[in-house]
Amino acid sequence: MTRVYVELSGEAPPLAVAEAVGASEALGGRPSSRESEFANLFAVELPGERVISLLAKRLALARRCLISASEGIDAEAAASQLGARSLPAAFRRIGRPSGSADERVHAVARRYVAAGGQIDLDHPRVRFYLADDQEGCEVLLREAARVDRAQAGRRRMPFLPFQRPVSLPPRLARAAANLGRIRPGDRVLDPFLGTGALLAEAGMLGAHLYGIDRDATMVRGAMRNLEFFGLSAEQLLVGDAGEVEFPETPVEFDAVLTDPPYGRSSSTRGESPDDLVTRVVPRWAERVRQGGVVVLVVPTGAADLPSPWQRRVAVPVRVHGSLTREFRTYERGEGRR
Repeated sequence: MTRVYVELSGEAPPLAVAEAVGASEALGGRPSSRESEFANLFAVELPGERVISLLAKRLALARRCLISASEGIDAEAAASQLGARSLPAAFRRIGRPSGSADERVHAVARRYVAAGGQIDLDHPRVRFYLADDQEGCEVLLREAARVDRAQAGRRRMPFLPFQRPVSLPPRLARAAANLGRIRPGDRVLDPFLGTGALLAEAGMLGAHLYGIDRDATMVRGAMRNLEFFGLSAEQLLVGDAGEVEFPETPVEFDAVLTDPPYGRSSSTRGESPDDLVTRVVPRWAERVRQGGVVVLVVPTGAADLPSPWQRRVAVPVRVHGSLTREFRTYERGEGRR
């Protein structure tokens, strides 16, 4: 296994850690058995370097994935060895903006140049980051893959064909999908479809999509948003998710991924949000395969799913304004297939 450091973006750090765990597990990896030696970096282990770019493509609440470039030696010695390859490179301190004055970074870069390397801050072939471990020792890390932070911004509600004032922001929706460990080919259900934000993120991860909403306008709108992203659903139903059935019922789902309605802007037809979730979600959770996952975005203090479901993750996150939601993951059974 390859030890990889994920630089968290600083948004909702506990959720960012949970996302990194879920995304790495979906790729056959795991959280590292050793804590990260560095602040703002979370360590995971992946089955080889080829998987690192796939992890970066999945993540929303991170900036980059890095691996050690100075295993067993100090940063300047590592820079001397790496400079012999003559690749155009850029050097920075982890967590600091480019252009920040840092004499130690300059010293390491000079060693790289002295060994034959080149510095190219605009178009480097490789990016190196200097970091201090918990013992104060300098370590050189290499950027193995970068998270496309702009991509999530292009999926925000103002850019979509179907819009509603309340919808989960795309970075949080992607984090929720990663909590579900969604993999290509998985069957994913959202029984409270809304604008389709959660299914869109699951679809981009390769899932087969199923959704339900009692409002036909929302179902048509969600379909438009999915099409906007080049996605299509297997089946979308109009109706009460506690009663309707799919014409061609899947034998089982791999995950239920949902953000149930709440607040004045959401219609529950007089039913309390808690009662609605209690009535609907267990019905579909029963159809999640052994080892599958249920991910709920619910108010803090909401009731848990009944046995045999066990809450594994519960992270409160400020979604917008004064609104705080809890991102929860429930599991049952033994592992994934």
